[in-house]
Amino acid sequence: MNRVCITGSGYIGERIARLAREAGSQVTCMTRSAERRDYLQTQGFDAIAAPLNDITLIPPMDLDGSVLFYLVPPPGGGIYDQRARNFLQAVAGSSQPSRIIYMSATSVYTAKDGSMVTEESPALPTSSMGKRRLDAEKAFTAYCAEYGIPLIILRVSGIYGPGRLPLTQIKQGQPLLRLEESGPSNRIHADDLAQICMAAAERGEAGEIFNVSDGNPCSMTEYFNIVADALGEPRQPQVTMEEAHRVMSPLMLSYVSESRVVNPSRMFQRLGITLRYPRLQEGVQDSLPTG
Repeated sequence: MNRVCITGSGYIGERIARLAREAGSQVTCMTRSAERRDYLQTQGFDAIAAPLNDITLIPPMDLDGSVLFYLVPPPGGGIYDQRARNFLQAVAGSSQPSRIIYMSATSVYTAKDGSMVTEESPALPTSSMGKRRLDAEKAFTAYCAEYGIPLIILRVSGIYGPGRLPLTQIKQGQPLLRLEESGPSNRIHADDLAQICMAAAERGEAGEIFNVSDGNPCSMTEYFNIVADALGEPRQPQVTMEEAHRVMSPLMLSYVSESRVVNPSRMFQRLGITLRYPRLQEGVQDSLPTG
């Protein structure tokens, strides 16, 4: 990859940028704020600021022959990803990338009853979050079909890593769903996700979809308990699902109400991935705050 453009150069995007630069690529980072742009420039990256909520603020971009990673999450509310649609409209007709890697999410899947999902499982989400993700997938699929650009979609499970552990919830003792009612959920460490994105760009083929997780699902309650134990903090109290509807935030309730087992076999087989953190315990330990 001679040229790489990363749209959404935040927590995962910066990691991809560093890997791409180490591999000898020329890297351009797009981010939403001037402050973040300035930081990336201090790290030696070409960077531009462009808030995708307003199409008039998206500057011209030279994507000719580059590998484009699109990592920007959808805006909150509604069932459409207007940010993705604004971006695609802004770059339509200009120089085009050689391929696009779109980072979606496993929330696009219909299943939420603890069953296993593969890339062939129905993607008819019931949550607004899942609908926004699926809308972006459709927008990128249509765009790439029109311009003849290979598209690889990564359906990513929950991301954890340094600065992304539920420290506040644990320290505040916020309630968890009791273990007996807590269904399976899936995760991937940020460093592993970055290398998976690079592998997808290098070895993925047009039209491929990959589920992304470490392949070791556990419940949300188990995850929080592992983090609490690693911190040396008391485990959080547990409540029934009936009680959860009264005491949990809507966001947390949405997480515990949906469960599925994400099957990442295709990712391991096709992309030749060896995870740095195949087990949650090691990944959490290396993600704890220092100092």
